[in-house]
Amino acid sequence: MGTTRRALLLAAALAAAPAPGARAADGDPYEPLRRRWLGITLGTGYDPAAEPYASRLAQLGRQAREFQATMAPGPVSLWPGHPFDPPSGITFGYGRLWTMTQAYVQPGTGTTGDPGLLADVLRGLDHLSATVYHSATTPYGNWWEWRIGSPRPLMDITAALYERLGADRIAAACAAVDHFVPDTALADYSGTSTGANRVDLCRSVALRGVLGRDPGRIALARDALSPVFPYVTEGDGLYADGSFVQHTSVAYSGTYGQVLLDGLGRLFALLAGTEWEVTDPARQHVLDSVEHAYAPLLHDGLVMDCVNGRAISRGLSRSDDQHVLRGDHYHGQALIAAVALLADGASETERARWHGRVKGWIERDTVVPVLTAPQFGVADLARLRAVADAPGPALPEPLGPRLFPAMDRAVHRTPRFTAALAMAGDRIAHYECGNGENPRGWHTGSGMLSWWTRDGGDQYTDWYWPTVDWYRLPGTTVSTRHLADRAGGEWGAPRPDVRWVGGTTDGRYAAVGQHLKGLGSTLEARKSWFFLDDAVVCLGAGISCADGVPVETVVDNRNLGESGAPAFARGARWAHLEGHGGWLLPYGGALRALREDRTGAWSDINTTGSPERRTRRWQTLWLDHGTDPVAAGYAYVLLPGAGRAETAARAADRHWLTVLANDTGAQAVAVPRLGLTAWNFWRAGTVGDVTVSGGASVLVVRGGRTATLRMSEPPRTGVPLDLVWDHPVRAVTRAGEGVEVLSADRRLRLRVTPGMACATLECEVALR
Repeated sequence: MGTTRRALLLAAALAAAPAPGARAADGDPYEPLRRRWLGITLGTGYDPAAEPYASRLAQLGRQAREFQATMAPGPVSLWPGHPFDPPSGITFGYGRLWTMTQAYVQPGTGTTGDPGLLADVLRGLDHLSATVYHSATTPYGNWWEWRIGSPRPLMDITAALYERLGADRIAAACAAVDHFVPDTALADYSGTSTGANRVDLCRSVALRGVLGRDPGRIALARDALSPVFPYVTEGDGLYADGSFVQHTSVAYSGTYGQVLLDGLGRLFALLAGTEWEVTDPARQHVLDSVEHAYAPLLHDGLVMDCVNGRAISRGLSRSDDQHVLRGDHYHGQALIAAVALLADGASETERARWHGRVKGWIERDTVVPVLTAPQFGVADLARLRAVADAPGPALPEPLGPRLFPAMDRAVHRTPRFTAALAMAGDRIAHYECGNGENPRGWHTGSGMLSWWTRDGGDQYTDWYWPTVDWYRLPGTTVSTRHLADRAGGEWGAPRPDVRWVGGTTDGRYAAVGQHLKGLGSTLEARKSWFFLDDAVVCLGAGISCADGVPVETVVDNRNLGESGAPAFARGARWAHLEGHGGWLLPYGGALRALREDRTGAWSDINTTGSPERRTRRWQTLWLDHGTDPVAAGYAYVLLPGAGRAETAARAADRHWLTVLANDTGAQAVAVPRLGLTAWNFWRAGTVGDVTVSGGASVLVVRGGRTATLRMSEPPRTGVPLDLVWDHPVRAVTRAGEGVEVLSADRRLRLRVTPGMACATLECEVALR
């Protein structure tokens, strides 16, 4: 009975987390903040006897008992086989102690209020404090473990067990954070103290201020958030175009971006209504980013792997205590939970819209149901359930293309399919590896085109990365020259010396291009993608290489699952894969096809990965440009979700698409039925009725007696660009910022000042 009564008291204490602005009866501002943090972290407002909470809490208790039974403090470890040496042995220990702590304080775990469990948590804390994580230790190895990985769970444990630790343990925990996260770590916005890392540092310092009753530390953490809020124009952070970059040159909206949103959501909620409230007006950029920067990259509950950096290799860890598969849905759902958390600090209008977005993602994720996702504890489950049950409709995915020039990414959505394009240039790396992760991501920035049909949400979730052929990623043009693991260097080091990467869009269609230079190769090519309502037109030109090996363009590489056998059919200038879609070769070409079973393990691509091996079946389509090609090219069309008859009919229609140019000067297409003509000019020149004075991406869409021109300058020279459209114009009805009309009569002459951000500029005209 004693344990039951203790459990009820602990649950009641958590349920009493104070509202913003509340103070303890004696005027102490710190105790309400501690309790509020526990409410945010451990959850409130749920029935622990109801599902999915009951089973999740019981699982938590079982884990805690397992950890309790196997903990064996030694000179260099807390658990056997997990030494304190890097990369993360100390963090591993605190992580398990945090699990045990949660099982002790949460209701319904079977270990709630268990004095033996508490004693072992304290024993573990004392051991870490005495042997390694104390103010006399000089950090070694991975900086992240000392400054972020370990302080976070240590502060959470201290907050949860505050009344049971005693003054000495609290002081030791605070002293450790002061030592490993000193004021100097927050003094300059540089190095490893930027973006999501800065938010993590501030999170630990703020909570240390609360637990140590130090108003200066809380204020320091709040003020140190301010450099995170403004848009950046280079390096780490959030860009005005919605890009999010971490490690200087890696597109990272999906993982580091999620950490940033989650951390800010927690800190905004913790400090709301107090003297330390975050009031910097630039915080609005973060709130705006939910729909501007993150929602376009979420698809039916997943976040696209092209913005997950080296985390694509984390799938299943050998030390994963929950055996949770960490794929695109895992990362996406973590981002969704961060949006739900951040919503508490948003305006009522923003909150209503975000809740609609979250509801839509919850409804559409049929691969890993969000409301029972195994990665979540009861706090996130309760928050997400509250959003799902709140009034208001679920919102659909936003349609059309979104370009992210600052991180060399593009997304295109139609009612039939969603596609994501990953490129690289002198700003954004070919790939990132580091800490033993993602050593073979060499070609993920070589024009990898990922796509999902309406019912294909597990294409890149189902053991994709351990079993894919890393030399045959869909959409890429690659030299088959063997590359060593980690080729080019770690932490986003390998960047090609090219500037022309980007495109232009009118919100319905898009033209995107990449000047490709291969990693560790002499390969060079120009690649373009023209995104339409139901198709993606893919052109390649100037494909040259002197590596002494074949060069291939991978038209596609589809994961068919464990033993999938969809029908594959071919016709004159077309191919079709049942349940996936079709491909056209409008100007011919020898399309090669291979169906094979491939076996791999996460440990093949991540040193902490599980050695468990699985086999997946693959359908690969590619064009062979031969050994050491000179000025080779290709043209093919992707029809996601198309049926076999539709694919054959489109192949037979010789009038729907015209390739106007496909060489190293320009790539351009016309689609008359859409009134669309699109160009990627690699340099100054004329194609059809458009002339430009330098590298440019141009869209012209005609409708009746009007036309709209969109232009951008992907080379980002900053030099004004002259454009001539050789078509009679009656009047210019609108010229956007940066567009100067030089003449508008028998032809239209414009001077465009695009700036350095590859922004799309526009001009609307009435036609004669």
